[in-house]
Amino acid sequence: MTHPLISRLSDEFGWPAFDDIGSVEAYTAQEGVHVLFVPGDPVRNLETADVAVILPELKQAFQGRFDCAVVGNAVEEQVRNDTKVFKTPSLIFYRDGQMIGAIPKVRDWDDYMARVAHILSLPVAAE
Repeated sequence: MTHPLISRLSDEFGWPAFDDIGSVEAYTAQEGVHVLFVPGDPVRNLETADVAVILPELKQAFQGRFDCAVVGNAVEEQVRNDTKVFKTPSLIFYRDGQMIGAIPKVRDWDDYMARVAHILSLPVAAE
């Protein structure tokens, strides 16, 4: 069962929710900056609901500089393993198919603002 605040991200805001890794990869490979919300277990981790409320506010504060999606339970472990971001809830940032940064756990607003601004300023690593 999904937490209502996580469901709200797709139901109210229309953000995609992914339950297969192919969809995650296709989404993050698109041009632009994308944030994957990896919620973790909202029953065991009360911070999950907090981040589900904070992320739409961050998106608004950064005026559309990134879009957002939710990682479903079916692929959450694979996303965490692929990115080496093991703590949840987490926000994982991608630009043009490459991970550019992550913010694990809940933070205070000023920390989010500074971290997101820093991540958005990072270039994609050369391959």
